[in-house]
Amino acid sequence: MHAQILGPVIALVGWSLVMWIWLYARRIPAMRAAKIDVSKLSGGTGKDLKQIIPAQSQWPADNYNHLMEQPTIFYAIALALALMGQGDGLNAQIAWAYVILRIAHSLVQATVNRVMVRFALFTLATLPLVMLALHAAMAFWGSTHP
Repeated sequence: MHAQILGPVIALVGWSLVMWIWLYARRIPAMRAAKIDVSKLSGGTGKDLKQIIPAQSQWPADNYNHLMEQPTIFYAIALALALMGQGDGLNAQIAWAYVILRIAHSLVQATVNRVMVRFALFTLATLPLVMLALHAAMAFWGSTHP
């Protein structure tokens, strides 16, 4: 037996790996087109490439970085809910809403990158995260813990 909320956790991890592949599928050809000799690079970061390759080539990488930020809170709260036996039903549905909105955010950022659309999706995705955090707090402090 397992908590339903683990499905969205696994899905978002999988999506993050898709974005990792996408970032290199866009970045490597752009670096080749810019004639960057990677054997001579030392100590640089992805941000350094923004000066050299087209911005669109960096969008998937930017999104991958974003998937390493706020979703870490999602993973923690989803696992906490699962461990408390609160990872089914409504909480699992809310978690799926979060994941779907984050995937939509990724698709917008990696393709058209419209800031206001991204902002709206980010804000909408934060709402289910807040709900999950509140549900976890209520389950934990509302129980028989001293």
